[in-house]
Amino acid sequence: MSKNVQDNKPARGKEAEAWMKDETAAQEVRYKAIVDEIDGIEDERAEWIDEFLRLIQTSGYYMTGDQKRLIADKEMPKKPKRADAMRVIW
Repeated sequence: MSKNVQDNKPARGKEAEAWMKDETAAQEVRYKAIVDEIDGIEDERAEWIDEFLRLIQTSGYYMTGDQKRLIADKEMPKKPKRADAMRVIW
């Protein structure tokens, strides 16, 4: 059995542990603010997506410099029926 570098982690000092705890708390606060903002514009985002899907079916998009392609109904993605379908993951 091989031995990996991550198997031998050096012990963290108290200062490093305190820094990690502070950074984690700060990141969780930033994450919650972002999630709240994204959730607040969910209806607007749904409109943006609908508009985009309409445009690629009616106006199409450029595949290369001068070749435009319209998307057929059968090629259009279907919105999932999950409650978290519009959730943004990063």
